[in-house]
Amino acid sequence: MHLQAYTREQLLTRSRQLEEQYRAFQAGGLDLDLTRGKPSIAQLALSSPLDGILKGDYRLADGTDSRGYGGLDGIPEARDLAAEWLGVRPAEVLVGGNSSLTLMYLFMLSAHFLGLQGAESAWRGQAGGASFLCPVPGYDRHFAICEELGIAMHPVPMNADGPDMDIVESKVAADTSIKGIWCVPRFSNPTGAVYSDQVVRRLAKLPGRSGGGLFLFWDNAYAVHAFDSAPVPLYNLMDECRIQGTQDQVVLFGSTSKVSFAGAGLAFMGASVDTLNAFRQHLAVSTIGPDKVNQLRHVRFLPDMNAVRELMQRHAALLRPKFQCVQNRLREGLEGCGMGRWTDPAGGYFVSFDALPGLAARIIARAAQAGVKLTPAGAAFPYGKDPEDRNIRLAPSYPEVDDVDRATQVFVCCVQLCSVEQRLKELDTSN
Repeated sequence: MHLQAYTREQLLTRSRQLEEQYRAFQAGGLDLDLTRGKPSIAQLALSSPLDGILKGDYRLADGTDSRGYGGLDGIPEARDLAAEWLGVRPAEVLVGGNSSLTLMYLFMLSAHFLGLQGAESAWRGQAGGASFLCPVPGYDRHFAICEELGIAMHPVPMNADGPDMDIVESKVAADTSIKGIWCVPRFSNPTGAVYSDQVVRRLAKLPGRSGGGLFLFWDNAYAVHAFDSAPVPLYNLMDECRIQGTQDQVVLFGSTSKVSFAGAGLAFMGASVDTLNAFRQHLAVSTIGPDKVNQLRHVRFLPDMNAVRELMQRHAALLRPKFQCVQNRLREGLEGCGMGRWTDPAGGYFVSFDALPGLAARIIARAAQAGVKLTPAGAAFPYGKDPEDRNIRLAPSYPEVDDVDRATQVFVCCVQLCSVEQRLKELDTSN
């Protein structure tokens, strides 16, 4: 029954029923966590063969000992793998440590404070300052980088096929301070959207529309994280940028953080040779080189993308039941009720839920009081401020399926209870 169809008496009855259910959850002593998209212990165990895989042989294919200094770009074998992963050429790849976020931060810091074409090109010193376009709901850690560096953020609505490009293009045309746009193009965090071919083509043209001063930050963190073996493909951004002549204004990122060991994987970035050269000048000051031994054991374990895809099918077999459980509980308790809408992603690590306006923080607080931790309200927006207070990110990857089921039942109860309470207040106010 739709929320708007309830009479006041029916709402009061439903409120009492939900309060009783909620108190039962509170009495259950739950302690469940759906706050961050972490691989489960079973997923991490899939990469246990990494341990001992080198068997004392630290030599690269060219005979170099991986235990030595140097190799700022990473080992050739890892660059070959990352190039195929990102859809670029091996000469356009740099493989670092375990965190792609570190590479993003260092690139942003270099461009903002030091400049990529000399000190005069630093964003911070340019008239009007620097700002970024941020599709929302989006990835909180991207926004944290901008906030840390003092780069202003402009929210842009996300559609099912990517950011609203009409708004993106109009903002770029009107504001020369815009230096880039954050993109999670495949199974976007948190909505699970996959950017359409048309959106990718329009994004590839964007630096040209801005006079060449704008960067596309392409964080393809979930490139291989599909739940099905034949997922919807993502159009190759770098190929389109070459056609548009904007290849120097794109930086692509990826990692094995949710593929192998989350805390001991590989991170990589792709960019044109000229852009990589500009970044290397700054990177070389901070490091002699990455952990090449870890890179070598990864390419022994995952020698090519076929091996990566095979491993990710095993990940999907563990993740799929958890996401199906969330969808089943949301449909069972909320479908057709007018209390919210949610995404049903084909991959990635999150389900994005939009409650009725003004209720996200209340729902999250209610869930916490019943033993279920959720990501703070507003986390998927710049400065942690959701103007409508409605978006909630659910991350069911880490708990066991039974715990996901219990946590989602609590969540649904909290959504229903808060929605009914708000509707009662509306009726009381109108009378």
